[in-house]
Amino acid sequence: MTLYFITGNKNKFEEAKLILPEIEQLDIDLPEIQDIDAKKIIKAKLLEALNHKKADFIVEDTSLYFDCLNGLPGPLIKWFMETIGNQGLFELAEKLGNTNAEAKTIIGYAKNPEEIYFFEGVIKGKIISPEHPTNFGWDPIFQPKGYSKCFAEMSKEEKNKISMRKLAFTKLKEFLDENKQFSKS
Repeated sequence: MTLYFITGNKNKFEEAKLILPEIEQLDIDLPEIQDIDAKKIIKAKLLEALNHKKADFIVEDTSLYFDCLNGLPGPLIKWFMETIGNQGLFELAEKLGNTNAEAKTIIGYAKNPEEIYFFEGVIKGKIISPEHPTNFGWDPIFQPKGYSKCFAEMSKEEKNKISMRKLAFTKLKEFLDENKQFSKS
């Protein structure tokens, strides 16, 4: 059976394909519930996808979690970006006196409504002043721990080597390999 990654984001798909060459992109618009629990959002999307087609699907959510806000914005990052943007997010963390944050990707994999699995990749870091242009949302304000550059300053290859998405997709690949899913043999 084909494994579909439901995303309209070409860059996310290309990064995933480096780890899972057999996946195919499916760009369909699924309703997205709003919740602070990314797993609930992902599960709702997977169940909706399974209503339309018999296939194996993956959906991912990449979020930014601020220590100073007890994990917000998390999956609500899109709305924070639309309202206060990178500068506002930086100022908020700075004013609250704690710039520690986590960038997290959670991937949901569904074979059917009863078999839904989650795989998580997390990178700790801090929120910095947005001084660089971006090709992706909050990249100018997230600096991974142990690095002197934010994501926006890194080359695509450099970012992909350490990304939370890579970590999550690697866990998914290990699961699929262990369960003999999509093997070429």
